[in-house]
Amino acid sequence: YFLIFAVMRLTKPTLFTNIPVTCEERDLPGNLFNQLMKDDPSTVKGAETLMLGEMLTLPQNFGNIFLGETFSSYISVHNDSNQVVKDILVKADLQTSSQRLNLSASSAAVAELKPDCCIDDVIHHEVKEIGTHILVCAVSYTTQTGEKMYFRKFFKFQVLKPLDVKTKFYNAETDEVFLEAQIQNITTSPMFMEKVSLEPSMMYNVAELNTVDTAGKSESTFGARTYLQPMDTRQYLYCLKPKQEFAEKAGVIKGVTVIGKLDIVWKTNLGERGRLQTSQLQRMAPGYGDVRLSLETIPDTVNLEEPFDITCKITNCSERTMDLVLEMCNTNSIHWCGVSGRQLGKLHPSSSLHLALTLLSSVQGLQSVSGLRLTDTFLKRTYEYDDIAQVCVVSSEVKQS
Repeated sequence: YFLIFAVMRLTKPTLFTNIPVTCEERDLPGNLFNQLMKDDPSTVKGAETLMLGEMLTLPQNFGNIFLGETFSSYISVHNDSNQVVKDILVKADLQTSSQRLNLSASSAAVAELKPDCCIDDVIHHEVKEIGTHILVCAVSYTTQTGEKMYFRKFFKFQVLKPLDVKTKFYNAETDEVFLEAQIQNITTSPMFMEKVSLEPSMMYNVAELNTVDTAGKSESTFGARTYLQPMDTRQYLYCLKPKQEFAEKAGVIKGVTVIGKLDIVWKTNLGERGRLQTSQLQRMAPGYGDVRLSLETIPDTVNLEEPFDITCKITNCSERTMDLVLEMCNTNSIHWCGVSGRQLGKLHPSSSLHLALTLLSSVQGLQSVSGLRLTDTFLKRTYEYDDIAQVCVVSSEVKQS
């Protein structure tokens, strides 16, 4: 071949590490080892026994490539002959398990390449798949005699998974959804977590619960320096609330719903940036049966033997119209104030109605609100609702003081 092909991966350098060798002054070497460390230009002056130095070391091997990072490579084609070659075309493709990508900066051929000259190119690619990747570099050219030449080189490397992401969903009674994301660093080096955010779907608004207000300033719950050490796990919490146009349908949504996706940005080593976006997170909407009863308002603390008001919301989650009758059953501690057997009228599918109810407690302490019964007169079916909520009942003298 007239041409020589070279491929080198471009990565950031690392801090030089030095293994300190020392001894006590009464030992045979005396102060020799300590003096050698002080004279070594790679050590930190005044802290020669520390392994970490102030110098940088160029990469000695290919290194690891993680999903979400940018793979950069330097490609050089050198004319090692004493003849001029013509029509040089350099092509670089990246073969993954699912696709083949062209990474060449230019598809145009170079007219000629003189002896001892070279063609250089730098390619970049954001890695979006794990597993085996093959960099296929091909060169075609024409010699002075008109002979067409062609050769290829293959460079195989593995793309590893940098993070382990696990999610959990918690459904609140008020149609809110809490998402807990557990992110674990499964690499061998620390990470600086630059951003972990949730991009909600069109149905929800999101509030991040990963900051605290201190002296009027919002600070991260993980501290000012959010480093994640190898194999460490960090938990992020988000609260999703249905938008106004979907709020009325939140109680009747069934099946799998799309919540959104996590966007994670981190930095490693000397500022090498990586980014991952999860696929759309989905959750199974909770089942409420045919009729859902939820509390809109209820006081936290009430006086003993004094009436207090609550507001209930009744939603028809079935696909048929209901004719509902409300019955109120007293318990040992909770007594309802009002007429039992009240007709609520017809409730169409996916529709809701609000009820203002009054009750009182005859026993102090934390008491459970129970005893509501809804009967559908069309099907003669009764739905029972107990332990709807809890209220703290105190003596009126205690509350006033």
